Amino acid sequence: MTLQELYQEIGGDYDQAVRVLRMDKLIDKHIRKLPLNGVVSNLIEAGKGMDPTEIFEKAHAMKGVCSNLGLTRLSSLASEIAEEYRPGNSRTLSDGEVSERIEKISEIYERTVEGIRKYEG
Repeated sequence: MTLQELYQEIGGDYDQAVRVLRMDKLIDKHIRKLPLNGVVSNLIEAGKGMDPTEIFEKAHAMKGVCSNLGLTRLSSLASEIAEEYRPGNSRTLSDGEVSERIEKISEIYERTVEGIRKYEG
């Protein structure tokens, strides 16, 4: 499986990853590290406690990592959550709606990790 095939399988934006990281070698290096990174699991864990500061920090970190890797669905959901909890912003989502979005992140992330594992194999 090539990197382009991996991105097709996981619904990522390979061209975006190339724009940011510039080389397949760097994309390969960082996409392989994603399952070990903890950035997504940190947000999922923060969502359990519903602490606004923790959720904002973890969602903001996840948004950056996923955006750089061209993982647009994950980045978009993380961005929505980060903006919901950005200091100074008014909340527009209920805790239940935030939890639903975090659950969606978890589902997409699991499929992404499965794709990365296939790519590695």
